Amino acid sequence: MLCLFFSLFPSFVMAANGTSDILSSAYLAVEYVDAVLPENPLQPSLKHAWGYMLDNYTKFQIATWGSLIVHEFIYFLFCLPGFLFQFMPFMQKYKIQQDKPETWEKQWRCFKMLLFNHFFIQFPLICGTYYFTEFFSIPYDWDSMPRWPYLLARCFGCAVIEDTWHYFLHRILHHRRIYKYIHKVHHEFTAPFGMQAEYAHPLETLILGAGFFIGIMIFCNHVFFLWAWVAFRLLETIDVHSGYDIPLNPLHLIPFYAGARFHDFHHYNFVGNYASTFTWWDKLLNTDCQYNKFMEKQEEKKEQ
Repeated sequence: MLCLFFSLFPSFVMAANGTSDILSSAYLAVEYVDAVLPENPLQPSLKHAWGYMLDNYTKFQIATWGSLIVHEFIYFLFCLPGFLFQFMPFMQKYKIQQDKPETWEKQWRCFKMLLFNHFFIQFPLICGTYYFTEFFSIPYDWDSMPRWPYLLARCFGCAVIEDTWHYFLHRILHHRRIYKYIHKVHHEFTAPFGMQAEYAHPLETLILGAGFFIGIMIFCNHVFFLWAWVAFRLLETIDVHSGYDIPLNPLHLIPFYAGARFHDFHHYNFVGNYASTFTWWDKLLNTDCQYNKFMEKQEEKKEQ
């Protein structure tokens, strides 16, 4: 796998340069949009709330406990719709693997593993947030708060970086000599559901989770951006693990977005579709070929 990576390094550089050009163009577009947008009517209330937080809590408390609360609240909030879908008969037509419904036993096992990973693996990493912001002089004040178009542009940049890291490391974890020791845990569920997004071996949480932090090292310019990127990444990973292909999904507006059906096939087939967010690495390295053949057969069945 490493030989494959280095043999494709020139292609990777070309793709990275192309992506850089896209991000530069996108950033210029964001500057234009930001200039013509009216002021957010909620801004005074948000400013007051942010000021109250800064006046009553230390930077350490904000970075540590604030980040933990944001992660837990957003994770289970985004899991809630998918959890409720199983009780709504009219939503079952959107379920991808309809012959494999969720069970209480699976959901309870998943929940216990999540609590362990969140508080014994991820929380110690969250405790380093304050020291990260201090080392890189990341601001907390309201005046340095980036406006939302810039937040979206930087989140997109983080997603591009994380997706690249995830593709190659995820593919390595599928190697036959490694798979049964680490990544097999995540594949216990062949029909994924939203809460299962972070159900993984502790080592996998660290290995694949490292890609989350690379973009932060490059793009982070405010502590609020950390929370925005956490929210964006959790929304994306819970969506692709949801097991439901909802037609009116705003995430499908993102260029090259993979979506639930793309990643659901990875759990169903175990091979291919290794990327986390986008489809371009799988297309470039032809690891989506089995998925494409499967979708062609599905379309043929519908036509017949």
